[in-house]
Amino acid sequence: MASKKATTKARQPTRTRKQIAKKAPAKKVAAKKVAAKKVAAKKTNKSGSKQSVTKQAAPKDSKQAVAKKGVTKKAATGKAVARKAAASRALPIPDELDRSSSIVPGSKAPEFRLQDQTGRWVTSKELRGAPYVLYFYPKDDTPGCTQEACDFRDAISAFKRAGAHVIGVSPDSVATHAKFSAKQRLPFPLLSDNSRELCNAYGAWVKKRLYGREYMGVERSTFVVGPTGLVRRVWRGVKVPGHAAAVLAAVRERG
Repeated sequence: MASKKATTKARQPTRTRKQIAKKAPAKKVAAKKVAAKKVAAKKTNKSGSKQSVTKQAAPKDSKQAVAKKGVTKKAATGKAVARKAAASRALPIPDELDRSSSIVPGSKAPEFRLQDQTGRWVTSKELRGAPYVLYFYPKDDTPGCTQEACDFRDAISAFKRAGAHVIGVSPDSVATHAKFSAKQRLPFPLLSDNSRELCNAYGAWVKKRLYGREYMGVERSTFVVGPTGLVRRVWRGVKVPGHAAAVLAAVRERG
């Protein structure tokens, strides 16, 4: 019995080693499987990161595309503007109405009846017997028009000594004329030609152009009308500096 027990004890370690030897390949296989899974996971992570990078890059590409489209649109707009500008330069500048019907020296002065800045009616008939200056300007209280009005104001005593009246005309209202006259202390009438009838009669209501845009407006013009109602002198497209002095000299020439 003792020998059997010893034999049994001696055999047990051998069986354990065999079992361990049998189990070892299984562990290796399991380890290989785990390693394979890790490699697969790494590959998956890499591919996922690449996809995420691609997704992140896509908006950048789209932004660049949008920027390119914006540049293309701006370029197209710029070209269109340039073409329009070139076309407008190629056209003759329509700076006036039909000059065949305009007033020239020797023409009979158009008659009128308009209100001044005080609301008083002024007529061409009441002005007969003395020369008068009729100057047309675009708008009250603007730089050029203010300077012109002040130049006539400063020379009004000389015009009176020459026996001539000075009268301003624009499409502005009576109320606007009143404010402008009071502000600049103008000692002569400003007629309100809201209907533009007098401006049209003298050919001062014309097509004008500013930055390629055409519109109707007053061409700065001045007329000297003699005592008999005939136009003596005409200035169109007036440049303000020195203009009042030139008109005064023309009035003095004829007495």
